[in-house]
Amino acid sequence: MADAQCVCGRLRLTIRAPAQLVAVCHCLACQRRTGTTFSVNAFYAADGVEVLGIASEFIRVAESGRKVRMYFCPTCGSTVYWKPDADPAIVGVAVGALGNPNFPAPSLSVFEQYRHRWVTLAEEVERYPQGLIPEQ
Repeated sequence: MADAQCVCGRLRLTIRAPAQLVAVCHCLACQRRTGTTFSVNAFYAADGVEVLGIASEFIRVAESGRKVRMYFCPTCGSTVYWKPDADPAIVGVAVGALGNPNFPAPSLSVFEQYRHRWVTLAEEVERYPQGLIPEQ
């Protein structure tokens, strides 16, 4: 079991199963969302994630044209999790919200076309110039 939370602790997740995937995303939306050069994301089965507290929702349209529903704390503004319309069976969680320095490293990297050239990842990380879901 794992827990994630925003900075102020008013929005929390209880996660009852291990991550199905850990990935780095270099897309411009993630860069802007995190305020840094990429995001590190863990993906879980939606039925294994319990949300505690109140979240505000922001809906953005991904490069695929599909919607991504971002959930953030209305008090401190931290984005804690999101739900992609492309796959409603999963929930994405910001790895930083888990607050665990021993969390597993990412196994893949997406939207490498936007990766800052000075960002390096382990050689074994799978790399994709765009996302994993084909553009529609």
